[in-house]
Amino acid sequence: MKKQTQKRLILSLIAVFLLSLIVGQVPPAKAAPALDINVKNAILIDASTGKILYEKNSDQAAPIASMVKMMTEYLILEAIDEGRLSWEQTTQISQYAYDISANNNFSGVGLRLNHDYTVEELYKAMAIYSDNATTITLAELLAGTEGEFVKLMNKKAEELGLPDYEFVNSTGLSNSMLGDNYPEGTSPDGDNMLSARSVALLAYSLIRDYPHVLDISSIPQLDFYGEKLDNWNWMLNHDPSVSPYLAQFHYEGMDGLKTGTTPAAGYCFTGTAERNGKRLISVVMGATSEPERFKETSKLLDYGFNNFEQIEVYPEGYQLKGNKSLKVVKGKEKEVEILTEAPVRLIVPKGIDKSAFKAKYVFDKKVVSKDKEVTAPFKEGTKVGHMAVSYDGDDLGYITSGGGDKLQVALVTDTGVEKTNWFVLMMRGIGGFFGDIWSSVADTVKGWF
Repeated sequence: MKKQTQKRLILSLIAVFLLSLIVGQVPPAKAAPALDINVKNAILIDASTGKILYEKNSDQAAPIASMVKMMTEYLILEAIDEGRLSWEQTTQISQYAYDISANNNFSGVGLRLNHDYTVEELYKAMAIYSDNATTITLAELLAGTEGEFVKLMNKKAEELGLPDYEFVNSTGLSNSMLGDNYPEGTSPDGDNMLSARSVALLAYSLIRDYPHVLDISSIPQLDFYGEKLDNWNWMLNHDPSVSPYLAQFHYEGMDGLKTGTTPAAGYCFTGTAERNGKRLISVVMGATSEPERFKETSKLLDYGFNNFEQIEVYPEGYQLKGNKSLKVVKGKEKEVEILTEAPVRLIVPKGIDKSAFKAKYVFDKKVVSKDKEVTAPFKEGTKVGHMAVSYDGDDLGYITSGGGDKLQVALVTDTGVEKTNWFVLMMRGIGGFFGDIWSSVADTVKGWF
């Protein structure tokens, strides 16, 4: 007996050892490495879906300096798109704008009084060289006064669903820097306060709604009336023979979007780059130096490009096992197959195991009964609900309030089913009636034996 026990113990140990070898050969799914960003606030998102890939204090509202000009850009591009402004339209600058332009403490291209400037010239000076006077001039042109323009900014922020925002001027300067010229309806010591999440959503919305914004933000140098002015975005492809210092910061695929610097905000930058068809948007706030904001942006973007990929979690036409069809009431066919209308594609860490995703059907109660029946007639592709996808792992969510929509796909019928005629329905009813009687009789007879 002792020998048998020892033999079993040895066999068990051998089995455990072999199992450990097998398990050890299965590589685990790679998790994205930890990332330390040396700024106060940061966020990284996928530009096509709004998926958040990284965040650091992204919900804390703080001054954002000239990154606020992205909202000014949005409103100007919207006005042009709707025909309220045109690129060729001309205007002259106000005394207030001239005073700002003449102040050497601010970014400026050196505007002149009594000179006609086109909207395109003003916009490029704002977007490329972060000029404050041209920004004010565009705000006054569109809304009459900067104070009225600020109202438009806050209204648009609400429409876009920015979670944290307070706009007090069009430029991003602190109101205290404007003296008595701070916009009407705002505080003399007010500042434009947004969270990194809000800035990212603003950039996401700007690129989504007006993608040609990148055609201008990607210009490395502005020629403004004969003066060559470098884009404050050092990560663009600056000509090393013209700007050798800036050229060292070049990041492949970089084409936007907006820098910002004030004493209150520190050094900020909203960047965007595209590689191999994948575009990312990054936001850094509160960096301690100009080079640092670009260095930390490079780290953020590298993190996104190197560690995430888009995969097809479920293909178009997917069917859950055991749930491939619904019963049809009053139809020429008694069943109809259901399937997903489109594929489910998600941005996920590279190497993730697809088994981490689960799917379930959620039927539309107005279309499908509690007995999982759908009533004829209906056409092919009739929506009967959706397939919801869940992820069993760490997830930072989406930048948009409707981001969860990416985790579901419409569930539709594979074919259409016509309503059958009254005679067939009657015969089915009769058949069902006698079928019930026969079942009852059969059950009764079984009970006799």
